[in-house]
Parts: sequence; C-alpha cells; structure tokens
Amino acid sequence: MKRSEQTSLLGAFREMESARRGPKENHLKQLEFLFDYGSPFSYLASTQMPGLAARTGATVVYRPILLGAVLKATGNASPMTIPAKGKYMARELQRTAARLAAPFKPNPHPFITNTLKLMRGAVAAQKLGTFERWHPAIYRAVWADALDLGDDAVMMRVLARAGIRAADLLAAADRPDVKEELRANTDAAVSRGVFGAPTFFVAGEMFWGNDRLSWVEEILGAAE
Repeated sequence: MKRSEQTSLLGAFREMESARRGPKENHLKQLEFLFDYGSPFSYLASTQMPGLAARTGATVVYRPILLGAVLKATGNASPMTIPAKGKYMARELQRTAARLAAPFKPNPHPFITNTLKLMRGAVAAQKLGTFERWHPAIYRAVWADALDLGDDAVMMRVLARAGIRAADLLAAADRPDVKEELRANTDAAVSRGVFGAPTFFVAGEMFWGNDRLSWVEEILGAAE
C-alpha cells in the first residue's frame, strides 16, 4: 500500500470512529481476529499475531467462530471442494508457510471437517483463563504436527503438554453458555459480512485473508 493510500485509509477510519464513539477512544489499536481451527490460513495468520501486536502496540481480540456454519449461511464453500483450486491452495499454503517460517503439515484426519468441539473448546478456554496456552497448542497440533484431535487420547496428551486440565476444559466446553457464545460469535460474524476465515476487523472495517495482514499492520502501526 502506498503511503498516500495508507494515510487516506487511516483518516477515513478515524472519521468513522470519531462519529461512532467519540474522539477520546482509539479503537484503531484493537484488532479482532476471527478464526476456526479447521482453517490452515487462519493458523498461518495466528502465528503472526504476537509479532504484529508487539510491533504495533495493538490488542488482539480472538473471536472463535464456526467456519462451517459461516460458509453455509453465506452460500460459500471451501476452496478444497474445487479440484483445480484445491490443488493450487495446497501449494499456496506450503509457500506461505515457508515465507512466514511457520511449521506446517497438511492434516489428513477426518475431524478437520467438523471443528465444533475445538471451537467450543476455544470459548471454554477463554472463560477459564487458559486460552493463551490452549490456542497455540491446538493450532500447533492441527497444522504443525498434523495430529488427530478426533482421538480423545491424542487430545488429552496435547492438553497435558500445554499444562491444561483436560477434564475441566472439556467439561466447560459442554456448558450451555459456551455453546451459546460460539453460536453468537458465528451469527454476529455473518451479520457483519464475514464469509470465510481468517477475517480481521480494525475500527469496524473488515479484511479477509492472511494476505491482508500487511494492510492491517500498516493501519495499526500508523494509528496514534
């Protein structure tokens, strides 16, 4: 993005924020990250969040969503359902991972098509205060180690290595309030125009795809 374009976009965001919230609040320094553990590009984006936050001073707000429900509600579909596109995307994942120096292995296990338990687990971890350990452990298990998290024994070992009491977290993931929050996150995402993952919001402006992270960082970095 050219400097003039960045300045213009940032100015527009500031005007919108001032009109909505008042001049004393700086919501340009908050980044909402909507993700699903079944999305490999969300994983790659997630590996960049700590560095982006450190460089820009932004607060990252992690929003677990159920990508399958978003795709169904918006009439969208995984690119892997289209053979030619799926072949290209598989190569693009490898190239992007190499560029980001992020470990990556395709996950061949069936659980990856239904991440409901994992996403409820993310909400539960947020409520229990263990999300900072849960989140990287799950993404690493799924997309760096290609483990089968549909196997309860494997899941228990992953949580144990992360220092998480598996029984407590899995019990919390089955609570009605956790299920409702994931549903609400997903419904809100659709109402805001989300159609895939990863999706980012800065000052109410939506950016889709990890290839838009450079735009997001420029906006966050330029915000006072």
